[in-house]
Amino acid sequence: MSNASQYGDLATQLLTESRRSTATNTLLKYNDVLVRAIIREQRDLDARLESALARSAPDDDDYSLTDAEREELKNRWMPTILLYQTAILRNKRCLLAYHHHRLELLKDLYWSTGAGSTAAASAAAAGGGAAAAAPQDVRSKLSPHEVDFLRSYADSLRILREEAFSSAAGAAAGEGITEDIDLLAPISHPPKDLQVHVRVVRDCGVVYTELGAIDFKRGHRFLVRRADIEHLIVQGYLEEL
Repeated sequence: MSNASQYGDLATQLLTESRRSTATNTLLKYNDVLVRAIIREQRDLDARLESALARSAPDDDDYSLTDAEREELKNRWMPTILLYQTAILRNKRCLLAYHHHRLELLKDLYWSTGAGSTAAASAAAAGGGAAAAAPQDVRSKLSPHEVDFLRSYADSLRILREEAFSSAAGAAAGEGITEDIDLLAPISHPPKDLQVHVRVVRDCGVVYTELGAIDFKRGHRFLVRRADIEHLIVQGYLEEL
């Protein structure tokens, strides 16, 4: 960094990218190059801050300076120390804001694309992960850490659904068989009926439902339990009649 006035410019670019993502409601590709550049800037700032702190506080064994001179030396370095510390804190806030914004977008996409379905959760349990259920154009924009986040997010929801909202959980608690609550079902339009008539828009293969295995072939119509095929409606494989 050639001069102190440039500190924070990279972080500003990162925030500008987040604002553009918010304005267009799209997930942009993870800017690994810019994030790494800011981290390098942080290390440089840390080194400069440590140096400034050391120069502003001479050793107590140094008796060549009077108390007044020590105070003057400290005051002389204080603006520089404050500048470096402010730049460090601002960069940290910008990095946290950038990554928080992306994680919130990922969670929204997770639900809107149907990745929050029972099928996707089962795929995550089998090792595919939530990222595998996401569209290819979304996966290409994620960093490895974001892929890990989606996998952990899906695993947490699956475990919560199985342990807290399943019939087995009620039976284990001595409450008898309880009605399943589909925690992963969309809630923007609450269903009016448990059963739903659907038409297959795209082939999606064999799906295991409460009624057994059903081969959903294009053009066929079925009456099935909504919770079993809600994710297929969201993903566009089935059309509700």
